[in-house]
Amino acid sequence: MASVVLDRQSVVPLYYQIQQRLTEQIRSGELKPGDLVPSEQEISARLGVSRMTARQALKSLCVRGLAYSQRGKGTFVSRMKLEKDFRQLLSFSEEMKERGSQPRSKVLAFKRIHPDEDVAEALRLSPTEEVILLRRVRIADSAPLCIETTHVPARRCPDLLRTFDPKGSLYRELAERYGLQVHMADEVAEASLASAAEAALLRVRVKSPVFRFTRTAYLHTGESIEFVKSVYRGDRCKVVNHLTRQLEIVS
Repeated sequence: MASVVLDRQSVVPLYYQIQQRLTEQIRSGELKPGDLVPSEQEISARLGVSRMTARQALKSLCVRGLAYSQRGKGTFVSRMKLEKDFRQLLSFSEEMKERGSQPRSKVLAFKRIHPDEDVAEALRLSPTEEVILLRRVRIADSAPLCIETTHVPARRCPDLLRTFDPKGSLYRELAERYGLQVHMADEVAEASLASAAEAALLRVRVKSPVFRFTRTAYLHTGESIEFVKSVYRGDRCKVVNHLTRQLEIVS
């Protein structure tokens, strides 16, 4: 907190300025998950603000989910949640790198199969067509975040099983080797509970909250190229969106 300079002439409340500086320290990694956040007394003494202002700054951090308090122990940095933004079409690897995390994958299955009805319908396949199935636990900074089951039409990437490292970025492989650039996608999110098998893979309790995402991705031609079902840990993921309201102009 010694480096924090407050603008006492600003219309921005002092507690908010403090909260913003602490947020920057958390997002930059200066304050890491589990670290103790400066106490009310420390903030008050170092920055010359009232205990109430310091308390309000810490409370604001907790409300935003960036920190949590333990009675008699202090306020600690929370684990950051992955923000699933419906305005952006990113692969898991791209999402993790954008937030400064290191993505890894544990491969559960990588094979050629006959798809079930839901997959065939989403990918608009004929009854005889096969898909490449890739099922992985996606990991960020050593923590499992989601179970991802991907299907792509086998006719579009016939040698994928031979050429692709299933721990790598599938979107990059599709684009660079096959010229298949994902252009847009339809995605649905549902709240659910983890099954016993899912809980074991995600290292959470059975029936812990999870998000289930279903995505169908398309090329610029409108052809569907990927169908994905993902299960994300509810304690490490949140869904965000930006909404605008169309106001009616009254003459």
